[in-house]
Amino acid sequence: MKLTFFAFAFCMCGLSVLAQDKKQVLKVDETKPVQLVEAACGQCQFKLPGKSCDLAVRINKQAYFVNGTSIDEHGDAHADDGFCNKIRKANVQGEVKNDRFLVTYFKLVLDSTKH
Repeated sequence: MKLTFFAFAFCMCGLSVLAQDKKQVLKVDETKPVQLVEAACGQCQFKLPGKSCDLAVRINKQAYFVNGTSIDEHGDAHADDGFCNKIRKANVQGEVKNDRFLVTYFKLVLDSTKH
């Protein structure tokens, strides 16, 4: 009986690991241009409307919320160099549609001032 219980518990743990969300891997498309943009919290840094912290990019002085990646996928947003406290640079690919930036590639540019 104990062996059956432990086998069942082991199987359930294994299934729960497989059910975890996987981070979407955004890959660069070599046939499309990569843009250097400003990236930050839309509400905290770009003053976009909303009540929570959401990733946004600023392209040609216009800010857009981002679909395709989230603020939490790029570190602690509330850290000293996080999106809520600092505007960062990012290389991106995607398009603006319905006032949102639909990202297909997003990579933060390393801050050369950090040691």
